[in-house]
Amino acid sequence: MGRSAKSTFHLLLIKPTHYDDDGYPITWLRSHIPSNTLAALYGLGEDCQRRQVLGPDVDIVIEPMDETNTRVRPERIAARIKRAGGKALICLVGVQSNQFPHAVNLARKFIAAGLQVAMGGFHVSGCLSMLPVIPPEIQEAMDMGIAIYAGEAEEGRFGDVLLDAWNGALKPVYNYMDDLPNLEGAPTPRLPPTALARNEGGMSSFDLGRGCPFQCSFCTIINVQGRKSRFRSADDLEAIIRENYKQGIKSFFITDDNMARNKHWEEFFDRLIELRENEGIDLALIIQVDTQCHRIPNFIAKARWAGVYRVFIGLENVNPDNLLAAKKRQNKITEYRKMLQAWHTSGASTWAGYILGFPGDTRASILRDMEIIKKELPLDILELFILTPLPGSEDHQKMWKQGVWMDPDLNKYDVHHRVVHHPRMADAEFEQTYRDAWAAYYTPEHIETVARRHGSIPGRNPAEPARFMTMFKIVFEAEGVHPLEGGGVRLKYRGDRRHGMKIEPWGLFHLKLAAEFCHKMKIYARLAWQGWRIGRKVKFDPRRLEYTDLALQPVMDDDMDKLSLFAETSGGGAAVDKRRGEDLARARVAAAQNQRLAAAE
Repeated sequence: MGRSAKSTFHLLLIKPTHYDDDGYPITWLRSHIPSNTLAALYGLGEDCQRRQVLGPDVDIVIEPMDETNTRVRPERIAARIKRAGGKALICLVGVQSNQFPHAVNLARKFIAAGLQVAMGGFHVSGCLSMLPVIPPEIQEAMDMGIAIYAGEAEEGRFGDVLLDAWNGALKPVYNYMDDLPNLEGAPTPRLPPTALARNEGGMSSFDLGRGCPFQCSFCTIINVQGRKSRFRSADDLEAIIRENYKQGIKSFFITDDNMARNKHWEEFFDRLIELRENEGIDLALIIQVDTQCHRIPNFIAKARWAGVYRVFIGLENVNPDNLLAAKKRQNKITEYRKMLQAWHTSGASTWAGYILGFPGDTRASILRDMEIIKKELPLDILELFILTPLPGSEDHQKMWKQGVWMDPDLNKYDVHHRVVHHPRMADAEFEQTYRDAWAAYYTPEHIETVARRHGSIPGRNPAEPARFMTMFKIVFEAEGVHPLEGGGVRLKYRGDRRHGMKIEPWGLFHLKLAAEFCHKMKIYARLAWQGWRIGRKVKFDPRRLEYTDLALQPVMDDDMDKLSLFAETSGGGAAVDKRRGEDLARARVAAAQNQRLAAAE
């Protein structure tokens, strides 16, 4: 008897983007930041393939698509799948709140074409975790036939979903929020070369831990990934590196919310150092850390040795009163300068998140703080965000229960748009202040200052920070999106406009697109020329190694209150007093211990 032909199951993994202000999906020819969720789900899909979860006679064909760099055309995809034969499941993965409306619109087209659709990500997971009822937009999605997945998909759970889809019996809801999986030994997250080629620099991403023990009220991670941290092992890390290195991938974004709080950080760095020195696997790494990481012995030194060249830091604010209001108690502004100086001296580039819109903020205080940061903190990239009650956060839960107005358009929940009313600023004033804060930080003069700070370090290229700061300024001014959503060459298609918005006539659309392109090119040319000139000016300054300024100079604890960072910010003086009290208490304990030791001798 001849062997029977195998059946085919098509697994399409789509990481959706969201709409710009004109209703067009934000897609680029090349994207900046790779999707960790897409890599994790692709690895889980390959594991299902290896384990033959659908049986030995079923081939699982996996196709990942990141919509930040790939146009998704549901009708064409559905036709292609039907021509190839077999069953299929469309997974909309890692869907954030701002991506939810577009994800639903994609799902609507896939369902109309007769395909099964499942959706997971922070929006559905956060809402099911924090709200007592299913929100109307999620219920509407379920009524359309979209299967909702809340939680993480390791420990065989993804295979269960595929088996249900194979049998045509997807459940309306898969809720694993109360049972977060172990990560050690989990399948290796990776993406195929065809997908990675659409990321600038051939970069990929992975996580080494999930969850966070802190209690920040604006954060969704603690309520989606849990407050108990879970970790991969050093062997897992090596497997991830080797698997990607075989594909020529040497650059990675490690997406842990806080690498410094991963209890295995030293094992991870030691393993990377070992691979580098023994096998010549030289990596370029980006990590995220908190503002206390410099106090961990050897953390910064080993991070640099392991290949870390850029760090994202959750600075959040320089006003202690604002940090306290957000339950960001772990951030001590008295440590900011020491922490940033330590990273700067190491040669790493620092990128800090900074939130605007706390209840105590005013236009004057925000713009004043921008000047303080520029003058007194050796920081490179400042990423400004609007304080947003993201679904899944304590802030959102509290406002939802109190019936506070929040903008009903989830597409705006991208921390780049105002979605609530500020208690001390009118809507227009706050929105203008947000724009002005970007302009205040990214001046030509400050770009040159940051370049000179790096130029004072032997071996550093001062043109690099000038280039990155210019890139951020260009994306904000020319493209009108947050720089972290930027990419190379914006793509826009007439027929992809948001569901419910008018499709513009062909001639009008392309006329507007041409005018927009010309306007953008003027901004690109002007700012790129400006940034290039700044970089060259500093790079070829024969006295560049002599440069110093206040931000680079150590300040003794007794002189802290002479800095504007402490003298002018809300709660800054109290923070200094508290720090001095803690230092005095520690000194007294040490003195008492010395006395006891002397008496014992």
